[in-house]
Amino acid sequence: MADTNVLILGGCGQVGSELSTALKEVYGTDNVVVSDIRPATEVQIDGPYEVINVMDHTALYDVVKKYKITEIYHLAAMLSATAEKHPMLGWHLNMESLLHVLNIAKENNIPKVYWPSSIAVFGPTTPKRNTPQDTVMDPNTVYGISKLAGERWCEYYFEKHGVDVRSLRYPGLISYKTEPGGGTTDYAIQIFYDALKHGTYECFLKEDTMLPMLYMPDAVKATLELMEAPAKEIKIRSSYNLAGFSFTPAELAKEIKKHIPEFTITYKPDFRQPIADSWPGSIEDRQAKEDWHWKPDFSFEAMVKDMLENIKQKI
Repeated sequence: MADTNVLILGGCGQVGSELSTALKEVYGTDNVVVSDIRPATEVQIDGPYEVINVMDHTALYDVVKKYKITEIYHLAAMLSATAEKHPMLGWHLNMESLLHVLNIAKENNIPKVYWPSSIAVFGPTTPKRNTPQDTVMDPNTVYGISKLAGERWCEYYFEKHGVDVRSLRYPGLISYKTEPGGGTTDYAIQIFYDALKHGTYECFLKEDTMLPMLYMPDAVKATLELMEAPAKEIKIRSSYNLAGFSFTPAELAKEIKKHIPEFTITYKPDFRQPIADSWPGSIEDRQAKEDWHWKPDFSFEAMVKDMLENIKQKI
C-alpha cells in the first residue's frame, strides 16, 4: 500500500472529485496525484495536483515518471450530450487519451489502470430490460461508440501486452457533490436542486423514460472494490455491467414529493431524449456479483432521502 502511487486524470469531474477523496483515505494524501485540464479547486489542494491535457502524451508521461505512478485512473472524457454537439472532438478526446494511457502503461509497466465505460455502449436493438453482460452492442451516439471502441482496446492491451486494465459500465450516476456535467442522465441530479430551490422542475426527458442509475457512494465503492480485487478474480477485461436501481422521471418526482409535497414537474423532451431511448432501462450485473462480490448499499428511496438532505445543506 505504501508503494502505491495513484494518478487520477479528470480528477475535477463528477466521478474524479469523489473518487480522489476515497483514494486518499486508502493510500494517503501524498500518494494520490489529482490532475485535470483546469487549475485545482479547493477540493484538490490538500495533496499533489497537476494541470494536464490528456491529449498531451509527453506531459502525461512526464507526470507518470515524476511521481513514480503505479495506478492510473483515466476519468477524463467528453460525456454523451456534449459529445453529440461536438462529435469529432468527442471521438478524438475519448479515444486518443485512452490510447495514450494504455501505451504509457505498457511502456512503463504500470501495474493497474482503471477506465470507466458506460451503458452508452448499448444501442437501439440491445435488450431493454435486464440487459445482460454479453449482448448486442450497437451504440448510435459518439460517446457510446467511443466507449465501445475503448472496451475493445482495453481487452486488446490486456491480451496482447499484459496491461492490467479494469473497467465498469457505469449507469447514470447521481451525486450531490458536483453539478451536472453534460450527461443525458443529469436530470436526476438537477431535479433535486430545482425541487429545493424552486419547487418545480422542467425535465428534458419524457416522464416514462426508464434508465438505470447508481448513487455515487456506490459507484466509488464498486470502483475501489474492482481495483482491489485479485487479478485472478477479474474475468472480464472489456468492462463489467454495474447496476443500482432503475426509475423514470415520474417515479423520481413521486418519491421527491414524499419529502416536498408541493413539488411539481413538467416535461419538455429535447435532443437528449433519443439518446436515452437508445439505452437500456435496467441492467443485469450478475457477473460483477459473482466475480468480485459487488453489492450496492443504497436503495432508490435511501438515495432520494440522502440527496435531499445533503443538497439542502449546500444551497
